[in-house]
Amino acid sequence: MLSFTTEILKFGKQGEKTGWSYIIVSGKQAIALGHSSKKSFRVKGFVDNYAITNVALLPMGDGSFILPLNIAIRRAIKKNYGAKLEVRIELDVAEPTISKELLECLSDEPSALQYFTSLPKSHQNYYSKWVESAKTVSTKTRRISLALAAMERKMSFSEMMRASKE
Repeated sequence: MLSFTTEILKFGKQGEKTGWSYIIVSGKQAIALGHSSKKSFRVKGFVDNYAITNVALLPMGDGSFILPLNIAIRRAIKKNYGAKLEVRIELDVAEPTISKELLECLSDEPSALQYFTSLPKSHQNYYSKWVESAKTVSTKTRRISLALAAMERKMSFSEMMRASKE
């Protein structure tokens, strides 16, 4: 397990990453985790005392990676941009599971299912994690409906999210 202290950073204007809070994992740290390519990979462990699993480290092109800290993580640790953070992470080799409810609904929509299965596993996981993170049944239902409509129109996850905000 890799342990280190770091600072929470925040992107300014950075395309789709604008406003994201994140921490940096250096190339040397990635190698210490057992990862030697410049592709994204999943980790598990703790940020402060908050357990994380199936979280992707994203490559930055210079050999380093970022670990995005979404609002759920930041609320749980009660920290934002500029705060110090204790990190203990290791490779997460468990295969992520896809939402059963999402798969059931996709099975009723063959063209949406075909598009979904054509997506890279990481993109399938974006949809699944978003559906599963809903706190109420009505929110989960609405998210599944939005996801199905987006897949019918062959939209990526980020395109769907942008379109749903309009």
